[in-house]
Amino acid sequence: MYSSDNLSIKQWAEEDRPREKLIIKGKAALSEAELIAILIGSGTPKISAVELAKTILAATGNDLNALAKLSLADLKKFNGIGEAKAISIISALELGRRRRETEFVKKPKVQSSSDAYYYLKPYLMDLDHEQFWVLYLNRANQILKPEMVSAGGVSGTVVDAKLIFKKALDVLASNVILVHNHPSGNLKPSAQDIELTKKIKAAGQTLDIPVLDHIIFTDDGYFSFADESMM
Repeated sequence: MYSSDNLSIKQWAEEDRPREKLIIKGKAALSEAELIAILIGSGTPKISAVELAKTILAATGNDLNALAKLSLADLKKFNGIGEAKAISIISALELGRRRRETEFVKKPKVQSSSDAYYYLKPYLMDLDHEQFWVLYLNRANQILKPEMVSAGGVSGTVVDAKLIFKKALDVLASNVILVHNHPSGNLKPSAQDIELTKKIKAAGQTLDIPVLDHIIFTDDGYFSFADESMM
């Protein structure tokens, strides 16, 4: 019986080829050598891409951290690895390193109206015109993205509910919190504020993206529709 490693990838059974194996069985089914083989694409006339990948891994003690430390020149020393393939390997490992960095950055969580107020305070403090912001949250009420959806004059701004929920769908938000400022310092919601809140809340119910709160921001404090049982 012949080992599949002694055949070119094109000669393997379809379920054993790295690309096809990923499609059929999923990424977790692939060995590290098979994943690297996909990156480099092809081997040499004498060895397959998987064999070449195994050679590279063996030279680094099968340690991906050690592999990530190899330079472009180091990788090009392997027969069958040119500049383009070496760059592919380096780029993939660098993406993995950056992903590990971002995993440790915990998303801020909104557990109360004051959390939302203080989170947006650096954005809304000292403004002389109105801005309307939305906090897009995941199911755990962690902030996925804060975004200003409109800016206006001293006494008002126009808000389009369609734009609010288009962005919510884009970032896969589970909940949203509305926030807008009153440059006058008046914490009392206007009739327009109340009507707008009802309109956006209804749109959120239709899309199954609840509006948890609408906060009126001033430099010295805030008004929360949820805290006042107006949601």
